[in-house]
Amino acid sequence: MLRPCRSIVRGISAFAKESTCRSVHTTALVMAPVKVGDQIPSADLFEDSPANKVNICDLTSGKKVVLFGVPGAFTPGCSKTHLPGYVQNADKMKSEGVSDIVCVSVNDPYVMSAWGNQHNTKGKVRMLADPNGVFIKALDLGTNLPPLGGFRSKRFSMVIDDSKVVELNVEPDGTGLSCSLADKLKIKK
Repeated sequence: MLRPCRSIVRGISAFAKESTCRSVHTTALVMAPVKVGDQIPSADLFEDSPANKVNICDLTSGKKVVLFGVPGAFTPGCSKTHLPGYVQNADKMKSEGVSDIVCVSVNDPYVMSAWGNQHNTKGKVRMLADPNGVFIKALDLGTNLPPLGGFRSKRFSMVIDDSKVVELNVEPDGTGLSCSLADKLKIKK
């Protein structure tokens, strides 16, 4: 379920016609990429199983949260560099006032849980699944990667303070490993 966080609406109406020449009115979200200063959209993500919903807007309300997105669990760059960097830097980030560190990927919650277990993320990085890409689409940070199954998240990192984006780093090619790494974040107290 996608709903605006704090009444910030990120969509407008669009009109479409069916090929049968019958007019039909539809509403579609027209997204612009998230930017510093934006409120994050409210979306339900999943932790460990489909039964454990975590609303990202509720999770970030009143807290400082680091959130990073990856193209896929168990992929080489994500497993060798991206996720391990956040696990290794978790204590440092938390000492700088970060309440939660969140990894998001367009995967199912069981895959994210297994990947987290493999990298010993418990108590350090929360592994949240966005199975249909609802949150990633609302941020307009998705990309099409057919070898990984189609729609995926671009590689990015952000600092969120009370549901507002205060720092954002999106890899220029969407998948590289440079500006979105844990040691590149500048967490302001």
